[in-house]
Amino acid sequence: MSLIKRISTVGGYTLLSRFFGLGRDFLLARYLGAGMAADAFFIAFKLPNFFRRLFAEGAFSVAFVPLFSRALGKEITPESQATAQEFAGHVLSWLLPVLVALLIIMELAMVPVMLGLTGGFSSEGVAANKKFDLVVELGRYTFPYLLLISLVSFYAGMLNAVNRFSAAAFAPVLLNILMISALLLFHETEIEAARFLAGAVSVSGVAQFILLYVSARRAGLRIKLPRPELTDDVRQLLRVMAPAAIGAGVMQLNLLADIVIAARLLPEGSVSWLFYADRLAQLPLGVIGVAVGTVLLPGISRLLAADDAAGAAAQQNRALEYSMMLTLPATAALAVIAYPIIATIFERGAFTETDTSATALALFAYSFGLPAYVIQKALTPAYFARGDTRTPVIFASVSLVVNLILNLVLIRYFAHVGLAAATAIAAWINVGLLYYGLRKKRYFSVDRQTIANSLKFTAASLLMAALLVGAYSRWSTLFHTDGFERVLVLAAFVVGGALTYFSTSFALGALKPNQIKVLLKRQR
Repeated sequence: MSLIKRISTVGGYTLLSRFFGLGRDFLLARYLGAGMAADAFFIAFKLPNFFRRLFAEGAFSVAFVPLFSRALGKEITPESQATAQEFAGHVLSWLLPVLVALLIIMELAMVPVMLGLTGGFSSEGVAANKKFDLVVELGRYTFPYLLLISLVSFYAGMLNAVNRFSAAAFAPVLLNILMISALLLFHETEIEAARFLAGAVSVSGVAQFILLYVSARRAGLRIKLPRPELTDDVRQLLRVMAPAAIGAGVMQLNLLADIVIAARLLPEGSVSWLFYADRLAQLPLGVIGVAVGTVLLPGISRLLAADDAAGAAAQQNRALEYSMMLTLPATAALAVIAYPIIATIFERGAFTETDTSATALALFAYSFGLPAYVIQKALTPAYFARGDTRTPVIFASVSLVVNLILNLVLIRYFAHVGLAAATAIAAWINVGLLYYGLRKKRYFSVDRQTIANSLKFTAASLLMAALLVGAYSRWSTLFHTDGFERVLVLAAFVVGGALTYFSTSFALGALKPNQIKVLLKRQR
């Protein structure tokens, strides 16, 4: 299967997940709004997600997937698969008890952990104690999700290595379905909705684990659980994981810093405004960036194991070009019609016009970092596939320092919007450093085709943005009142923008019908 075909498969299922996620966020805004219960849930949900991205999808994945892929080899044989499965069994024998111990510790220490994150909401007066107690309660409901989703990531890594991407890409849909169900069934009060929502998070972890476990067995991946033993392969995994954990921790601290600062220093609702804006900014990142990173890491690892560095670089270039084709118009659209998007999707029920304005400003700031987030997903596999987890750590550390400094400076002038802008700027600095490192080591450089077509995609995106600005100025009054009219107008914006962008890209020669056919066809 071709690279773009694989990316499209993962991206398609991720798009389905994001579609359900958008429905979930619509209901979140309707029933929780941007008040106390919403802030409490978003902070509680952030905690297991922080550790998930740190370990399950961060340090563990970038260390485990290349080693498992190398054990499989460029051509998978029964012997190489048996060797890889034996390695995976030794890894699981250590991973499982560590996760159980972490779960127990965090459940017992939830009060001091949340106190460290929120400062007890001391700036919010009388209601602070009630809000803090709710955060602690919801945190205890959501944290078991970490153990379950880590096991999901373990099986997903193996499935991706054998070119089985569908189950892992579909798994997040289950999370969104269960959260939607909780909101529809239990929304008498905002606090009740938040409690059942937190419980649905952990229940979804069970459902996702069952799906991945069954899929792995159907793919012939049958993992035995031996006694924990520090084999040479496990030692190598730990050596690679150590710097990767630091690097992933730095990147996640970068994202967590916004929530901590908003919870401590900004008015109630700021955490929610950042959450809703980030969710929409993450929509194209999840569909494109995650798909690119998921497919590239095992693919490049196996090519490098066969000493095909040129093939690995070619895969990165095509993935980068494909990413820019989809990311640049998304960035332009989110920036220029942020208010209509937020108003149409979220403004009803507990979510007010004030919330719409505040969230739209945050989305505007986040959108400028979107290409950087996606490019990062295309660049980091070149390091991880070579076992180099130290260099991204250094670059991520620089990015964290920049983000923290900008947070403290920009928050004084732009409140929560300054936090979003700082995150976007730090992301671009990290991308610049990653690319500099790859060029210096001669691992990767952007080829002429990628540069030329990216410039053409940029020109097409700017034209689309100009047309959207003109259309919004004509129809802006519709987005200040709830009704089906604004849904139709926003849909017209999306369709018209897409037609403008793709027709311009074809006219400029960045896209050609026969090129699309070649990219999507199956190859040996």
